Amino acid sequence: MADFDPEKFEDKYANYFPELQQAYKNAFNRMNDRYDSQLVHAIDQQVLNESEPFYEGDGEFRIELPDDPHGRLDGVLVEEERFETVLEEHIEEIETELQRVFGFA
Repeated sequence: MADFDPEKFEDKYANYFPELQQAYKNAFNRMNDRYDSQLVHAIDQQVLNESEPFYEGDGEFRIELPDDPHGRLDGVLVEEERFETVLEEHIEEIETELQRVFGFA
């Protein structure tokens, strides 16, 4: 693990790409164990691939999503309410994993 520097996180893909990949992968694996793998994979590939992690301070991260996440799904039929529930949990898992990977948890 690299020593975390909030200023370096502003250029996160240059400075922390392996850590970001690990956090997203860990969250994906945990979600894939709990939910329909087709839905989890679609969320990962069609929504979260365009998400942006931000460091908020005090060891907290947030994930910014692209516009109209549900409308981005292609090839998976899911009620919007179910989608929102799974997506919200997936985001929480990513934020938790970012805290863990960067030594805040």
